[in-house]
Amino acid sequence: MNEVVNVSAQGDIAVVTVDSPPVNTLTREVRAGLKAAFAFLRDRKGVKAVVLACAGKTFLSGGDMREFDTGVQEPGYHEVLRLIEDSPVPVVAALHGTVMGGGVETAIACHYRVAQAGTKLGLPEITLGIIPGAGGTQRMPRLIGLEPALDMMLSGKPLSAADAAKVSLVDTAVDGDVTTAAIAYAREIAAEGRGPRRTREMPVAGADRAAEILAARRAQVAKTYRNRNSPNVILDAVQAAVELPFDAGIVRERALSNRVERAVEGRAYRHLFFAERELRKIPGLPADVQSRKVAKVGIVGAGTMGGGIAMCFANAGIPVAIVDAKQEALDRGLATLRKNYERSVTRGSLKPEQMESRLALIRPSLDYAALGDADLVIEAVFENLALKKEIFARLDAVAKPGAILGTNTSTLDIDAIAAVTQRPQDVIGLHFFSPANVMRLLEIVQCAKTAPDAVTTALDIAKTIRKVGVVAKVCYGFIGNRMMDPYGREAERCVMEGAAPEEVDAALEDFGMAMGILAVYDMAGVDIGHLTRVERAHLLPKDPSFYRPSAMLTERGWLGQKSGRGYYRYEGGKRTPDPEVAALVRAEAARLGVPQRKPSRQEIQERCLYAMINEGARILEEGVACRASDIDIVYTAGYGFPGYRGGPMFYADTVGLKVIYDKIVEFGRTLDPQYWQPAPLLERLAKAGGSFAQWQAERKI
Repeated sequence: MNEVVNVSAQGDIAVVTVDSPPVNTLTREVRAGLKAAFAFLRDRKGVKAVVLACAGKTFLSGGDMREFDTGVQEPGYHEVLRLIEDSPVPVVAALHGTVMGGGVETAIACHYRVAQAGTKLGLPEITLGIIPGAGGTQRMPRLIGLEPALDMMLSGKPLSAADAAKVSLVDTAVDGDVTTAAIAYAREIAAEGRGPRRTREMPVAGADRAAEILAARRAQVAKTYRNRNSPNVILDAVQAAVELPFDAGIVRERALSNRVERAVEGRAYRHLFFAERELRKIPGLPADVQSRKVAKVGIVGAGTMGGGIAMCFANAGIPVAIVDAKQEALDRGLATLRKNYERSVTRGSLKPEQMESRLALIRPSLDYAALGDADLVIEAVFENLALKKEIFARLDAVAKPGAILGTNTSTLDIDAIAAVTQRPQDVIGLHFFSPANVMRLLEIVQCAKTAPDAVTTALDIAKTIRKVGVVAKVCYGFIGNRMMDPYGREAERCVMEGAAPEEVDAALEDFGMAMGILAVYDMAGVDIGHLTRVERAHLLPKDPSFYRPSAMLTERGWLGQKSGRGYYRYEGGKRTPDPEVAALVRAEAARLGVPQRKPSRQEIQERCLYAMINEGARILEEGVACRASDIDIVYTAGYGFPGYRGGPMFYADTVGLKVIYDKIVEFGRTLDPQYWQPAPLLERLAKAGGSFAQWQAERKI
């Protein structure tokens, strides 16, 4: 044994307890302790059963993610789990908390399982681009049957203790202390003379229909996991469980697991996993800064965004005062809130009484005085700098000292907004993404005078309301929208050059974007971006074709879904191509002398993505984003960039910065050179054979 694993006796029942805070990860030390404990108990006289338990808030939470890059140190997972499974006396796992991945694989190597009510059990490896590689693909089909095992592995979603009991993943679910219950269960097994029940010796239920089941799952995976590799590898490994003896299946699983761990998909998801854990490291922000208390929130604006933000806080149990200038706007906003909650009730994800308690936390008002006792006030009106300045002047007069004043602007100069107050140290950008109650990303914009404790408070708020908070500095569009500007520019330019809107969107969706950018414009409202560009006309290129398609649609009132047509037509809830739009753009292209090149799918992808990446390099050099990985989190959490590609900057590294640099130089010769100048950082790294990851590591934030 060692410091993290100990063995104690409850009469003739041995209790092996893992105590490795905070979440009992299966580190090398834990595995070494388990190996020593079960080796010690193997020949221990008088022991009739063993209970494997964990101290703290959870059973073994999963494997050690760091070992994917450092290599698994001895003893390995398979050695330890086989030692547990080979125990000559029954082993009962006492499960509680959040049991994931390697924790579940350890549990199913035990002979019996007792779970505390409220326990969650899952195999989420697919969300990390890998497979359950510690015997999970071989033991789980034997324990619960082929189809339930595939459901767990291909969805990555955890089962409750009750649902786990229904599929025989656990033997019983109990209230109260699970270790005590597991000891009692072990005594019962021993008294009845039941010996070890080794999972590896069980047949696979459903094996007689395996060919049919696996073929159906492969067809399903092709539709739902486009461009993904690991789902098919899971199916390959499970097929081995059906077709091969256990030991041969384990060999096959290990080979497949090693392959996906080294593949881009697995590396991309691990990159994002660790990137999220770096987000709180902000240059110049002392580690010991204390956050301000946020017990009540105020919101200005009861529209779609303001209402969604209110839901975020109400869902976290925080009271919200929501203020608007007109009663009808408040009524409409609250009605929308109720409808959103009612949908959750209908889906079964929320109980009616929970809905009512959350709605009761949201208090509407026409009076700014209702914001006077709020610890945080968030302005969420439409993008107009003069209006936002006016609102912040009013907030400065009514908000209590020390209250944080946040703006939900997506593009505007927050330093200019802060300047109208007497407390610029309390002003910060809090850019939520629509729908705010659903989207994970929260861009936190640190202004020139924002106090350090306001930044740490914003990061804590993001965690409280279950958002991913990424800190950016002030510039047009911050991180996300600034990089979307050249991405969308090239998409619209490709349309001007002869590509149909649906061809542009199909190319981007084929790459893996959740939605093509032109369909996104239709969904958000084509006029939104256009009106922003009108306000910034003096800063835009002197190019009559610049975002011209969106301007033309807005001029005609074709604003997207809300008007029934935009880049596409919308009838009966369906989106269909609009030949009239294509003809309109062709005529305008002819008028402006835009060459008709009919860009290929590959060219569309390269132009849109490389323009985005090039702007990302500028953002890094300017210090708008702290890290390349911060940009990747912004794009995968808020802009539909495929996680399996790791975000735009990680993706750039996988392509090779020299490849991207050379293509940008080529586009500078063949397209409009004012848009195709390599960012200095990209050029330096490309010529040095470097990467964004290396650049980030050398900065050591």
